[in-house]
Amino acid sequence: MSARQPLIEVRDLVKHFPLTKGIILQKQVGAVKAVDGISLDINEGETIGLVGESGCGKSTTARLITRLLEPTSGSIVYRGDEIAHKTRRELKPLRRDMQMIFQDPYSSLNPRKTVGSIIGEPFIIHAIEEDDGKRKRLVQELMEQVGLNPEHYNRFPHEFSGGQRQRIGVARAIALKPKLVVADEPVSALDVSIQAQIINLLGQLQRDLGLTIIFIAHDLSVVRHVCDRVAVMYLGKIVEVAEADDLFDHPRHPYTGALLSAVPVPDPRLAREKQRQVLSGDVPSPTNPPAACRFHTRCPKCQAVCTQDEPMLEPKEGGNVAACHFPLTDPEIAKRVPTAAA
Repeated sequence: MSARQPLIEVRDLVKHFPLTKGIILQKQVGAVKAVDGISLDINEGETIGLVGESGCGKSTTARLITRLLEPTSGSIVYRGDEIAHKTRRELKPLRRDMQMIFQDPYSSLNPRKTVGSIIGEPFIIHAIEEDDGKRKRLVQELMEQVGLNPEHYNRFPHEFSGGQRQRIGVARAIALKPKLVVADEPVSALDVSIQAQIINLLGQLQRDLGLTIIFIAHDLSVVRHVCDRVAVMYLGKIVEVAEADDLFDHPRHPYTGALLSAVPVPDPRLAREKQRQVLSGDVPSPTNPPAACRFHTRCPKCQAVCTQDEPMLEPKEGGNVAACHFPLTDPEIAKRVPTAAA
């Protein structure tokens, strides 16, 4: 789907969090299947979006890829190097290449440290620049690069607005010139006007630094604007992957169609024509997910085979890759998702 070379290749990645019972013996009685066998290529220089309902495994997937979490099983290959089970010491050189921008700019910054020390800490940890004067100049250059006043070097986080705090988080993330940045809902805690500024900043930094970005978000309109490709997750599985425009204009998985049908349409005429699809029931528990297709308990197109055989991710009409026995047809898409005309 892309001529770019994969920066990261994920294969059959699994993360189960054990559920234990008892105070002393701690007997395992089950597991939360947060990520349950996903495969995905992340191409160099692209922005790939991860979308889905809360609890579907988006953030866990990103933390596994950056090795902030230890995978239960599976493979993560970064530039030809298997990193899924490297030790903490072996991972330290890799940390320079993978950084995160966290969701909450209020809790992700240490309130007892100045902005200068927060942004400059990566240089100290990785012994990049030990001279205080040179490090200060580097930090002030980073502050200017993300739209902050370098003269505010000695201020504390509480002296900044939410948008400015997120810029501090962005500066910290790009300090070591990483190859991969994970943006975990970086604008969801900000006002709409500030969201646009942060999104534009990320786009500019990507062009300037050649970043590869994993963009996690709930706001699908933001995802379409920002991302080159989008992967849709449901209950620990990837159910569809496609180029952003293809996914939004021609979704093939019924779950993707349901997500897009909930996106507001600014044109009143199109809004009246759109057929809203409301999914029945609640999301099943990740401790005991449905067999075969995990979406079959809520899917309007469910048939007997969906309860017996798990669908594989495979190409569908239009080029999308989806895990569905009965993908959406163009007439169904036209009723539910008239976003192409909008």
